Amino acid sequence: MTRAERIAAALSTALSPTNLEVVDESHLHKGHAGARPEGETHYRVRITSPAFAEKSRLAAHRMVNEALAGELAAGLHALAIETKAE
Repeated sequence: MTRAERIAAALSTALSPTNLEVVDESHLHKGHAGARPEGETHYRVRITSPAFAEKSRLAAHRMVNEALAGELAAGLHALAIETKAE
């Protein structure tokens, strides 16, 4: 299972999104801090979920980071987050 698949699975389980896009942007960061030759270090997540209703942007981002704590601890270096409440 790729990291993108693990990210999607973790977010689906934790936040029941109605829309979820996980984009591996590692190729854009070659040579930068935290980048590895094999990639899978820099991701962008676009997620729409009813779980974000009446939450601030900061609170929604914290929810995503909490759901992905295991991936962040396992070498996910950068995560760009775009959240939207349903």
